[in-house]
Amino acid sequence: MSQTREAPILRRRKNDLPHDIVLNILTRLPAKSVIRFRCVCKTWDSSITTPYFISTHLNNLAHDHDNGDGDGYIIHMPWESNASNRAVCTVAFDRTFDRISEIEVLFDFPSRPIQIVGSCNGLLCISGTCGLDISDYVIYLWNPSIRKFKRLPDSCFGKLGLVTLGFAYHSEKNDYKVLRISSYPMVTPPMPDKIEVYTLSSDSWRRVGMSLRANAMEFNYCSLLPFPLVSGALHWISRVVEGEEERKSEVIMSFDVNSEEFRMLRIPDGAMSTMGFQTRLASFKGKLAFLTCGQSEQSGGDQYSIWVMREYGVLESWNKLFVVPIERFSVCIAFTMCGSLLTYCHETNDREQKFVLVDTETLHEKDFDIQQPSSVATFMESLALLDGANMVSY
Repeated sequence: MSQTREAPILRRRKNDLPHDIVLNILTRLPAKSVIRFRCVCKTWDSSITTPYFISTHLNNLAHDHDNGDGDGYIIHMPWESNASNRAVCTVAFDRTFDRISEIEVLFDFPSRPIQIVGSCNGLLCISGTCGLDISDYVIYLWNPSIRKFKRLPDSCFGKLGLVTLGFAYHSEKNDYKVLRISSYPMVTPPMPDKIEVYTLSSDSWRRVGMSLRANAMEFNYCSLLPFPLVSGALHWISRVVEGEEERKSEVIMSFDVNSEEFRMLRIPDGAMSTMGFQTRLASFKGKLAFLTCGQSEQSGGDQYSIWVMREYGVLESWNKLFVVPIERFSVCIAFTMCGSLLTYCHETNDREQKFVLVDTETLHEKDFDIQQPSSVATFMESLALLDGANMVSY
């Protein structure tokens, strides 16, 4: 008795997974794998490039990391470019700084220094001076996971003064913003700061007003450190003018990314009671941290004192968590995601400079063979910029 045999194409269709299950699987794969699957068919390609797929993929990766299912990563980049005038970034493990890979930045920075302004959802904001004028900035948004970048347009103000930058994710509208503050500290009479915000969705800068009587942070070493993004706001240390006597004092300025409102936060009580030569802001395990480096009243040696704001916006919740003694001159760079303090140290007996990772609980130090001043940021794979217009692929 003869049997009717199905055509191979029919058998394959019966064994195919439903499209929604396929997409669910794809949203849980590494970004580089997802990019390769765009070549499978037009249906997969059109689905992968939708904002819904990109945000779902990002949320799955973030969920895995929050549950401890994956290691955290950092990316660091020297301020100076290499012989070919290109910067080289290094991706490493967050806890150990062990190198994973190196990525050459394939867009030009005609001058230096170069800095990572910030990192959000795998998207990096990188800036560098353009020409001899330090106020003439060129800014890029870059996703190395999908090999795409975008150069930001010029300022809506034209000529700028000394510039400080911040980069943030606008969660309410699934968008990205760059805050730029241009100040003129050496001009007489004083000029007001120029503040503008770039929005990725509009690909343009627009002016933002500040009603507070505050002067933006001066352009110095601090301006080469990222503005910490905590509770949906960017933060930096500034000077404000108070009272009829116009007395100047230091406060923490914040810029809410969603509402675009500015706010002043007081520094911790007693944080400035001793003479210090460094003050820094950082994000410590998702909370705002204030660091000072100065001489200890007990030992006479130098130390880092670290306060953390347990409840955001509440002055009384500042809590002094750590005191980290230091035996060599160092500059605080940031906290890693696991809470270790990353510093850039200068040896006292020679000119050697290196990164040092300090465990804030055990005070154990680990030196790295990174001897150039570098900017550091958290890093993760993502599909950010995949659906954007006017992007450059390489």
